[in-house]
Amino acid sequence: MPFVGLGLHLVVALFFAVHAVRTGREMYWLVILFSFPLLGSIAYFFAVYLPQSRLERGVNKVARGAMQILDPERDLREAQSAFELSPSAQNQWRLASALLARGQGSDANRHFDALLRGPLGHDPELKFAAAEAKLECGEAAQAIEVARQVRQARPDFRQEQVSLLLARGLAALGRRQDAREEFASAIERFGTVEVRAAYAVFAATTGDVATAQSLRDEIERDSRHWNRHAREINGPLIRAVDDALSAGRGAT
Repeated sequence: MPFVGLGLHLVVALFFAVHAVRTGREMYWLVILFSFPLLGSIAYFFAVYLPQSRLERGVNKVARGAMQILDPERDLREAQSAFELSPSAQNQWRLASALLARGQGSDANRHFDALLRGPLGHDPELKFAAAEAKLECGEAAQAIEVARQVRQARPDFRQEQVSLLLARGLAALGRRQDAREEFASAIERFGTVEVRAAYAVFAATTGDVATAQSLRDEIERDSRHWNRHAREINGPLIRAVDDALSAGRGAT
């Protein structure tokens, strides 16, 4: 029986190890998981896996939404205060993220540029956030350049999100064929609702209503198997596709 328990611990550790590799986690997690299968798996579950779970994201989303309604400037105000009190790289990153979340892409981009020149400049999370800020403030070419640096340096890092960011950047530059190829690659590799919805919106806004409708139909077929929570999470994506389709049909 002890061997059965040990085998189960290794299977759980292997599951979390695969998750760590796919999500671009630090390699020390692999050492922890296989050196201490039981304790390592427990630590990984609470430190990494649970915070990324849909349930946790859903709860956090509701909580953040409520706070945003009651005090929409709170996160930005606290980040600004922390940075003024201690202008560390971590606090500047927090401030840049808060600015980006509030739609202040230009201010966020300025802080991210400073961070890219600092000791955290090679961090893939920082580079990805900086690329988002550049795309937000209209610097699509620079956003693509930074996103490609991330892909080249860390091919396993947030592959779906990097692909979507590149596709959006290419679309913003008017490089429609390149954007289509990036969207199509993302669908082939990931096939998530987010990817298909993003491609559908792009297709509808560029006059390819047939592709957009086909993707919308795929999403509709999948939605028949969703639970209530999944419907709530994906609702905004579906509404964005429907709005883009309505606008696309009206333009033809």
